[in-house]
Amino acid sequence: MKQKLPHSWSILALFALLAVALLGCAGQDANASSNGKVTVHLGYFPNITHAVAVVGVQQGTFAKALGSNVTLQTTTFNAGPALIEALFAKSIDIGYVGPNPAINGYIKSQGSALRIIAGAASGGASFVVQPNINSPADLANKKLATPQLGNTQDVALRNYLQNHGLQSTDKGGNVQVIPTDNANILSLFKQGKIDGAWVPEPYATRLVVEGKGKVLVNESTLWPGGQFVTTNVVVRKAFYDQHPDLVKKFLEAHVDTVGYIQSHPDDAKKIINGELKRLSGKALPQNELDQAFANLNITYDPLPNALYKAADQAFALGFLGKSKPDLKSLYQLSDLNAVLSAKGKPTISTP
Repeated sequence: MKQKLPHSWSILALFALLAVALLGCAGQDANASSNGKVTVHLGYFPNITHAVAVVGVQQGTFAKALGSNVTLQTTTFNAGPALIEALFAKSIDIGYVGPNPAINGYIKSQGSALRIIAGAASGGASFVVQPNINSPADLANKKLATPQLGNTQDVALRNYLQNHGLQSTDKGGNVQVIPTDNANILSLFKQGKIDGAWVPEPYATRLVVEGKGKVLVNESTLWPGGQFVTTNVVVRKAFYDQHPDLVKKFLEAHVDTVGYIQSHPDDAKKIINGELKRLSGKALPQNELDQAFANLNITYDPLPNALYKAADQAFALGFLGKSKPDLKSLYQLSDLNAVLSAKGKPTISTP
C-alpha cells in the first residue's frame, strides 16, 4: 500500500519544482521576458570621453538598430570600477569603460566575465594642478585626486608619481591620492582643498577654466603618437554568448555613431551638452565644450597596444596580482571587423 505524503510535503515539492523551472528559464536567458522581448542594459559615463554612448542613446541610434523586440535600458556611472561591478552583477550587458577597469574585471573573473568589442575614445585626460605647482618635485606632501581607486586616471596618476620617484601615502610615500567623483573633485579644487587631479574631459578643462588651474601633464604627451585608450566598449560574455546578433547590431550603431560625431562635431557637442545639463543641471560654456572636445579623438579602434602598455603599468603598481596577467582572450573583434568590412573600412587586428 502506498503511503500518502503529508499535505505540507506536497506543497513543498510543488514549490521545489517551480523553483527548478524558474531557474531553468533564467539560465536560458536572464534578459528575456515572458513575451519574448529582450532587455539590453547599457552603462556609460556622462562625460565627453563617452561621447559615442551619449550621442547614440540620445539620438536613438542604438535602440533603432537593436530593433522593436528589444528594450534598451541605460545606467550612468562616475567611474569604471563601479560599472564593472554592475556587469559582474548582471546589471550591465554592454558598457563604455576605461582600459584599466576592463583589465581588472577580466582578470578578477579569470577571463570569464567580459570581452572588449570596440574602442570609443582616445585622449581627453590631463593632470591639472594649482598654479603654485610647476614640476613633479612640487608634488611631495600634496593632496591629489582621481575619479576612483583603480580607474584609468588613477593608474595614470600613480604611474606618473612612481616614474618621478614619488609614492602615494598608502604605499608609504608622502603624496595623498584621494579617489572621489568628478563633480566633487571640481569643488574641492576650487576651494583649494586639493592640489591637483588627473581627470577626463570635460573636467580637465573645467579645472583649468573654472578652477584657475593649469595643465601639468596632457596625458597624450606620454604615449607614442599621442594615442592612448580612454574608453572602450565591453560586453558581458554570457550576454554575448546568448545574443551575438544583438551585439553585432549594437556595433553597427556604434560605428555609425562614431562616424556621425566625426562628421558632425558641432551637432554632437549640442547633444552632449544637453545631456550634461540634464544630469548635472548645468551645461558647459561653449569655450569649455570646444576645448574639451579638441583634446579628444573619437574612434572605434580599441588601440590594443596602448591597452597592453596600460596593463603593464597597472601590474607594476600592484593592481593586477602577483603574476603578469595573460590577456590573450580579452578582445573579441570579429564582429567589429565584420561591420567595418561591410562598410568598406580597414579592419583591426590585435598583436
